Amino acid sequence: MDRIAEQPFVIAFSLLFVIVMLRANSTYWLGRGALNGGRLSERLATRLDGPAMLRARRLASRYGVIAVPLSFLTIGVQTAINFSAGFTLMPLRRYLPAVTVGCVLWALLYSTVGMVGWAAIATLWDRIAA
Repeated sequence: MDRIAEQPFVIAFSLLFVIVMLRANSTYWLGRGALNGGRLSERLATRLDGPAMLRARRLASRYGVIAVPLSFLTIGVQTAINFSAGFTLMPLRRYLPAVTVGCVLWALLYSTVGMVGWAAIATLWDRIAA
């Protein structure tokens, strides 16, 4: 984090955007992989293709477009939302724009307020340690 904080805003923002975009999309694809892995079991496959899961897929496809970017403004929910978007097979044509907006919001938040907070913690640490 120190190295990112030392960079000009554009570079810090870009680095943070790439990091969060890779992380979010990896989590989405892990969700898709978990769904496909679950289908290897006959017992799980019947549940994964049942009416409750089909309803969850429809809801994720419809409302996930809102949930995905908003999850980036929270703490501890991003991973669950991105995983569930993959697990419920949210179409990429909806997921990619939503996750891009979320990643821009996250990178903007962390490259501004986050870096100031990080600098304040480092300064406080230096004063306590001295």
